[in-house]
Amino acid sequence: MHWTMLCESDARMALTEPVPTAYLNVDAQENCKVSLDDALVNSSARVVEVYNTETVEDTKTEGSQMDKLGFKSSSPPPSSVWTTQRDGEVRLRMDEQGIGSEAPKTVHDLFQEATSKYGDYYALASKKGGQWIKLTYNMYYDECCKAAKSFLKLGLERFHGVCLLGFNSPEWFIADIGAIFAGGLAVGIYTTNSPEACHYVAENSSANIVVVENHKQLQKILEVQHKLPHLKAIVQYGEELREKRPNLYSWREFMDLGKDVPDTQLREIIDSLKPNQCCTLIYTSGTTGQPKGVMLSHDNLTWTSLAAGRSIKLAEATEKQELVVSYLPLSHVAAQMTDIWLSVTFGAQVFFAQPDALKGTLVDTLREVRPTAFLGVPRVWEKMEERMKSVGAKSSMLKRKVASWAKEVGLQTNLKWMNGYSEVPVNFRLARHLVYKKVRKAIGLDRCTRCYSGAAPITRETLEFFLSLNIPVYELYGMSESSGPHTVSLPHAFKFTSCGKEMTGCRTLIHKPDEDGNGEICFSGRHIFMGYLNMEEKTKEAIDEDGWLHSGDLGKCDKDGFLYITGRIKELIITAGGENIPPVPIEDAVKEAIPIISNAMLVGDKAKFLAMLLTLKCNIDVESGEPGDDLTPEAIEFCQKLGSKATKVSEIISSKDKAIYAAIQKGISAVNERAVSNAQKVQKWVILEKDFSLFGGELGPTMKLKRPVVAQKYKDQIDQFYMDTPTTTENDLRR
Repeated sequence: MHWTMLCESDARMALTEPVPTAYLNVDAQENCKVSLDDALVNSSARVVEVYNTETVEDTKTEGSQMDKLGFKSSSPPPSSVWTTQRDGEVRLRMDEQGIGSEAPKTVHDLFQEATSKYGDYYALASKKGGQWIKLTYNMYYDECCKAAKSFLKLGLERFHGVCLLGFNSPEWFIADIGAIFAGGLAVGIYTTNSPEACHYVAENSSANIVVVENHKQLQKILEVQHKLPHLKAIVQYGEELREKRPNLYSWREFMDLGKDVPDTQLREIIDSLKPNQCCTLIYTSGTTGQPKGVMLSHDNLTWTSLAAGRSIKLAEATEKQELVVSYLPLSHVAAQMTDIWLSVTFGAQVFFAQPDALKGTLVDTLREVRPTAFLGVPRVWEKMEERMKSVGAKSSMLKRKVASWAKEVGLQTNLKWMNGYSEVPVNFRLARHLVYKKVRKAIGLDRCTRCYSGAAPITRETLEFFLSLNIPVYELYGMSESSGPHTVSLPHAFKFTSCGKEMTGCRTLIHKPDEDGNGEICFSGRHIFMGYLNMEEKTKEAIDEDGWLHSGDLGKCDKDGFLYITGRIKELIITAGGENIPPVPIEDAVKEAIPIISNAMLVGDKAKFLAMLLTLKCNIDVESGEPGDDLTPEAIEFCQKLGSKATKVSEIISSKDKAIYAAIQKGISAVNERAVSNAQKVQKWVILEKDFSLFGGELGPTMKLKRPVVAQKYKDQIDQFYMDTPTTTENDLRR
């Protein structure tokens, strides 16, 4: 007999889901779970026994849930919560009550609801020739149906991929949803992918059609077309075709193709769609190996968007329409969930940024649109911070003093609010009038009540910078395998460096916690993915026998249920002495202590001591994204304060600039003083000639560090750390 312990509040969880390993209900911890062993010894735990056996109640529950799914009684219900087959079906993780018991729906169901509620509201806005061209929700739906018919005309087969390779646009959204309506799988490809990487995704998803933005992206597909046996057509949407080829269509030609396809043909397919079937593939960035195709069901998308929107209290368009700017890569789950699915669910209006948004024009779009909600990856917030600091450095002495005073007031006041204080000090009101309002307006966030950061860790320094300007940046946490978000921070539930509390209807388990409460973070809920396409072993590694998704992230919960990420299991450095060391906290501490440092990577796996690769803040080529040699204005100011005249990275390295090297050593020594053991101290470091970048391959599309790539690329420098004689470009802190 298998039994478990549940919080009384969670005893409602449907018995059709495999019963989780353990729950502990300590009043202050809400739904944050710990291991079974800890639960057994905790006398304050209120226990409810649940038997995971074939009971009458189980059968009744399962039957009622299958009715919700629309399965006929003659059709046996799916028995597993995961599958790796493109046409597979899974058992949905329904709850007995609450948001987890909401009736499952398909993407088409969701869209029909949107048209009935928000039909005449604007849905999409894109700029053409300096003018915003807008589509209402009714027009948006009609375009998706036209695209679906055209896909059918081109021979799109059930559960075959439609790959989308291009910058965010109405066409991207319409092709994505049209592919799903037509029974295919929507598959985003990063625009930065090489032809070989594009081939991998298109082949793995058995793509029948590839939709590209322009000639540049078209060339990538043409280069690998002969190796794509399922490919039937290519569609180009962003610019006019430069050449005529068989089975190559402009967007206009493509949208006309389905005119003769009868409505009944499309309706038949739409009616056959099920909430527990796959409709979207999100490919992981491949930082630890080949990309995996994360299979997301209709229910994953429709339920998660509802749960996330309710958690962050998004308004429906009928009350007050939310405005968002679409600019992050749509091949990433964060952008897709925010821009496509949340927007359809709540009737938001989506404005498309320019393709060069991340090269500097994003702020122009933000100033024009003035969004009510904004999601940025950490690098976006960091670039905003750098730009604001650069502008501030050129201000008059008086303005700098006022700004400095206002930032101190802003930070202290917000920190007090975070700890429960509610009063608004007089000096804060004055600072808001003199500084905060002007800053928000200057970056286009004056109407924004929800500023979020996600997809990668953000530094405390950046969070403090924006908080000091009364712009709290709330962290989200999740992964592709959880359809995007799992925990969210909120204005009334916000702690520094925490990524918030789990969304309503989601559950968290800290697996095998150590003495400090750190363990692997595991998730459960209707947002958990179906499985990795054609990868059974990888799927079994990710989803355990009890149905928990193992994130691979290390973390802990505090007494109030706030989750903190402390590292990645696969990133753990295990020294020769056997000590497990999470690198991120040490790297973040170094970046915070030394403002000139752009990126830091800790090394020392199987070695006698830790060492660190460092890069300096330098200007990036706007067109190519390649890091240059010139230091940023902020970095130059740092050098000048130390008495150094350096303006280039190469000058600092070639002369081994005494002032800069001494400042870096001082910062690392300060970090070492706070180390919990000698094994966690950085003993050597080296400054690299180039900053890490997407261009150089050291960073992934969401600016996550690709540690294996860096380790291989800078193997010689790393090997040098562990030779007896230090080199001239490294500093040995053991001497």
